[in-house]
Amino acid sequence: MSHPPNIISLFTGAGGLDLGFEAAGFHTRLAVEMDGDAVQTLQANRPWPVIANDIHRVTSEDILATANLQEGEADVLVGGPPCQPFSKAGYWSAGDSLRLEDPRASTLTAYCRVLRDTLPKAFLLENVPGLAFRKKSEGLDSILRTIDTINHDRGVTYSVGVEKLNAADYGVPQLRERVFVIGCRSGTDFVFPPATHGNSPASSGTLNPGTRLSPRTTAWDALGDLEDNDDPELRMRGKWSDLLVSIPEGENYLHHTDRGEGLPLFGWRRRYWSFLLKLAKDRPSWTLQAQPGPAIGPFHWKSRRLSAGELARLQTFPDDFRLVGPLRCAQKQAGNAVPSALAEVLARHIRAQLLGHRVDTTPSLIPPPRTPLPAPEATGPVHPKFLSMVGQHTAHPGTGKGEGALRRNA
Repeated sequence: MSHPPNIISLFTGAGGLDLGFEAAGFHTRLAVEMDGDAVQTLQANRPWPVIANDIHRVTSEDILATANLQEGEADVLVGGPPCQPFSKAGYWSAGDSLRLEDPRASTLTAYCRVLRDTLPKAFLLENVPGLAFRKKSEGLDSILRTIDTINHDRGVTYSVGVEKLNAADYGVPQLRERVFVIGCRSGTDFVFPPATHGNSPASSGTLNPGTRLSPRTTAWDALGDLEDNDDPELRMRGKWSDLLVSIPEGENYLHHTDRGEGLPLFGWRRRYWSFLLKLAKDRPSWTLQAQPGPAIGPFHWKSRRLSAGELARLQTFPDDFRLVGPLRCAQKQAGNAVPSALAEVLARHIRAQLLGHRVDTTPSLIPPPRTPLPAPEATGPVHPKFLSMVGQHTAHPGTGKGEGALRRNA
C-alpha cells in the first residue's frame, strides 16, 4: 500500500476516535472541531489539519479541499455527533425529552450531510446508548432513512450495522456503553467483533459463545505505574468533600444508607449513582463524565479527583498525548471522548472487512495486566459535621414515582 488509509474526522473533540484509528494505521486528513480547548489539544499533539469551526458553518467542499481529497476518495468518515437529547442524563432530567425535535440533534443531520457529499468508502458514527433506546429510537431511525435516501440519490449501496458496545468488553479499563453505526459504500456488511474481555459469560456486549474471555482491564492496570499526585487542584471541594474519605474503594454514597455498612446518612437510591463514587483498583473505572458536579465521581481511591494524565489513561489515549488546559477542560475533553483502544479495535476490523486490507486485528492500546494488586485503601471516620444526618431516611420509591416525576406528570 503506497499511502496509509485516511479518515475525515467530524466532531473530533480531543481525538479519541482518531487516536484509535491512528493506532490501526490510518491517517487523519482533516479534523473538524469547534471547542477551543479541544482544538488546542489537537494542535499541540498531532499535525492533523483542523477546521476550528461549527460543522454547520463548514461546507462539504471546504472539508474535501482542506483534506486534499476528491469525492469518494476518503477511506472512512468518523465522528461522534454530540447529542445531549439522546443521553440518559438528559432523558431522566427532562422526562420525555424533545429528542429529535431538540435543535441540538441537528448534529446528526450535519454528519449525514457530509456523508452524502463526500461519499467515503466506509463510515463510523458513535453516539450515546439513548440514540437506540427501545421505542425511543427516532435519532437512529432518522439516520437509517437518510442513508436510504443517499443510496437512492447518489447511486451507492451503503450498508448499515448498528451495535451497542461496552468498552470494558474490549480491554478498556472503563465501563462505558456507546452505540456504533458502521457502514460500507459497496454494501459489504460489517460484522462487529466479539468481546474479548469479561468477568463472566453474562458480561455485557457482543459475546461469542464458547470463547474464553480475558479478565477485564482494571483501573490499577491503567494507573498503577503513575506516582500519586498531591496537586492541590485535585482536592475535592464542596459540601461533601470531607465525607469522601469514609467511602470504601469501589463504593458510593450507598455505603452510608441503611442497606450499606456505613452510617445511615442518606436514603437508598436518593442520589445519582455517581455521587461520592470511588474507583476500585481491581475493577474497571465507571464512565468518566464530561462536566461532573463537585461530588460526582468517579474519584481516585486516594479520595481526590483524577488528574488529566489519569483521565487520559482511563480513556486509553497514547502516553505521548497530552490534554491541554486546566483540569475542568481536561475533564470535559476526556469525558466526551471515545476510548481510543475501542476505536482501534473497530478500525482494525474496518480495514480487514470493509477495505480489504491484510491487517492484524490485535489492538495495541490496551493496558497490560499489572501485578501485584495492592490492598484497598483504608477508610477514615465520618467527619463530625455529618453526624447530625444520622437517622432514618426513606428509600426512593422507584422509577417514575419520585418527586420530580410526580411534578412533571401533575
